[in-house]
Amino acid sequence: MNQKKTELSTSLKWFYGIGDLGFTWMSNVETFYFNVFLTNIAGFSAVTAGLIGTVTSTVDACLSWIYGAIINSIKPLKWGRYRSWLVLLPWLVPFIYAFQFLKIGGDAAAPIIISIAFIVSHILWNFGYVANVSMIAVAANSGEERATLASMRGTYNNLGGVLFSYVFPFVTGLVAFVGQQNTYAAAAFIFGVLTALGYFAHFKMFDGYEVIEEAGSAAPSRQKTSIGDIIRALNVQVVSLLIADLAKWMIKFVIAAVAAYYWEVVAKNVLFGNGMAIQPFYVLCTGIAGVIGAFAAQYIAKAVGNRMAMIISYIAMAIMLLIGYFAFQNADLVFIMITLVNFFYGVSYASSPALYADAVIYSEWKTKKNAAGWISGLQNLPLKVAVMTRSIIVNACLAVGAFDTLKFAVIKSLQTDANAAKVAEATQIISSDPSKLEGLQRAISMGFMLIPAIALIIGLVFLLFGYTLNKEKIAQYQAEIAQNKGE
Repeated sequence: MNQKKTELSTSLKWFYGIGDLGFTWMSNVETFYFNVFLTNIAGFSAVTAGLIGTVTSTVDACLSWIYGAIINSIKPLKWGRYRSWLVLLPWLVPFIYAFQFLKIGGDAAAPIIISIAFIVSHILWNFGYVANVSMIAVAANSGEERATLASMRGTYNNLGGVLFSYVFPFVTGLVAFVGQQNTYAAAAFIFGVLTALGYFAHFKMFDGYEVIEEAGSAAPSRQKTSIGDIIRALNVQVVSLLIADLAKWMIKFVIAAVAAYYWEVVAKNVLFGNGMAIQPFYVLCTGIAGVIGAFAAQYIAKAVGNRMAMIISYIAMAIMLLIGYFAFQNADLVFIMITLVNFFYGVSYASSPALYADAVIYSEWKTKKNAAGWISGLQNLPLKVAVMTRSIIVNACLAVGAFDTLKFAVIKSLQTDANAAKVAEATQIISSDPSKLEGLQRAISMGFMLIPAIALIIGLVFLLFGYTLNKEKIAQYQAEIAQNKGE
């Protein structure tokens, strides 16, 4: 059995996360352009596009829990139980992912091919994703080291989001020779290759940080998990963290989805002609705030611990969102509050993998089994649930505000709609009863600020009373685990 390195290398301290930057670019092609491809390039109806999106995202969410369980339950591979997966499957992703953005066959066959490409590519990339985040628990030897790795991963992830709006046009310009029909597929392929290269860099950085399990050693019995071990690993700490983590992902997905409505309808109110293209500036500022927050997380965690860093970020985000909601018509104040929220989102994003890593240690102390892949892989679950619920929350808020009735008067892109009667009708409704517009603005602000704030408060309760692991407890558990191993 090889000896595990005991200190993080300089490359890990500064460059772990480069694969996550590529992963952000790769997944953002889908996040921002998959539906555009389905309707504008493939030519599917909105109903068909919605069906494809619903089926694929539902399957993806239902499978989100299995990857860590598989990694923990099967025989370890040549380069380690977790590290091996950083090079095993990522190279296949670009070739399959590209087919998600190609229309092959007629209107009956094409949706099936696209859906299969979506599901298979996500299955493949999720093994690498889970292995990548699991290595935080495997390689780090202290709470500070876990915070450092989680912080750098969060920094690169958020940086990828900021840079995507600049990198994507550059890449699509390079591949313009393939034609408009194939541009998204080519971009997906390129970003998939960059992700594989980034994960390979992680593979090299983690060389020597995972103990290779050998036949006849004690390691396999401790590392390999059965179904019973997996069930026992779902203790109150893990479940509480999963529920709390859902609030963090709602900040990312729900706020991002509602932001454009807020700036169009509440802040700019295009009906009265004072519109200003603030959305791109908002995306840039909030993205930079997230990068800074993720980088600062390691220093905050060093001072107060990973759990307290998460708690502080949740409290700060909830307070700022509530301030913004009760002053929703003050766009300048809301802009400042949401930018600060994204700073603390960066802190929480970088802190949460360290909390999952702490939960791995607690689980091993309690069950005598190391379920790093299973527990770390569960981070996928709240993320996928947040994606699924995003549409429900956003559309519910719009329905409460009677958006369908008023949209022709308050959405700039629809003011040139050929149905002038609808524009006139909606304008008349708002002119005769201004409270109708205010009702829509308040409903949009609920989705933008109030509902995420409530989710954070619920998550905070689970962090305070359900997830009780702190750095002192984790240090104690690690010492006892090492003693039991005879280290």
